[in-house]
Amino acid sequence: MLMMKIFPPTQIDQILEKNTLLKSPADLNYLLSHYPPTSDGVNVFDFDQLETDKIFHLGQIKEVCIDYRLRFLDIKYFKGNIPQEAVEKITQLEKDHQTTLDGFKIMAPSVLFRLKKTDDPLLFVPLGNDYFYLIHKWGDDMSFFRKAWAWPFKNIWNLLLAVLVVSFLATLITPYQIFTKTPSPSTFWMLYFFMFKAIASIVLFYGFALGKNFNPAIWNNRYDKT
Repeated sequence: MLMMKIFPPTQIDQILEKNTLLKSPADLNYLLSHYPPTSDGVNVFDFDQLETDKIFHLGQIKEVCIDYRLRFLDIKYFKGNIPQEAVEKITQLEKDHQTTLDGFKIMAPSVLFRLKKTDDPLLFVPLGNDYFYLIHKWGDDMSFFRKAWAWPFKNIWNLLLAVLVVSFLATLITPYQIFTKTPSPSTFWMLYFFMFKAIASIVLFYGFALGKNFNPAIWNNRYDKT
């Protein structure tokens, strides 16, 4: 319990809500005026009944996905189970808005699009103009350290800096005196150089062997190895 208080779990829906673009009725009216109604009766909403703090632009969703290394994909690629509560919310939305909902999206870690595990999936439905409405969130909250863990995978420079820092820490805890009877600053930096090469080689092998890529390249990509 103490650790939970010090490092509370990350709730992605709350992260999204903090960054919502719709902060006033005027913002909602702007969206309404630019929302193209569909002729087929699918996803036609009464905006007066929608909760503005659950409406998000694709750019916001992309930013959160990149920060936390998540994916935002069509529901057909989701391998987990959709809870009954989410199904009931969809049914209620269709009833309230006299519409048929389609084009559902899921935001979740990559593993949830391959294996059946619970780790904070979020269910969205498109509103149009790259806006999405959050219907339901379920599963366990993410680790407090999820964003820090995902930071090195945002781009090549973050990864390089992370490898440099890890190599430095690994060198600090290595008793380099066993390599020489007269340790000196040059000995430390030489060991640091070899430590960096070793860790960088492991990272490169892991990346190439498993087909990993950086967060901006995978957030909306349905392929495992990208």
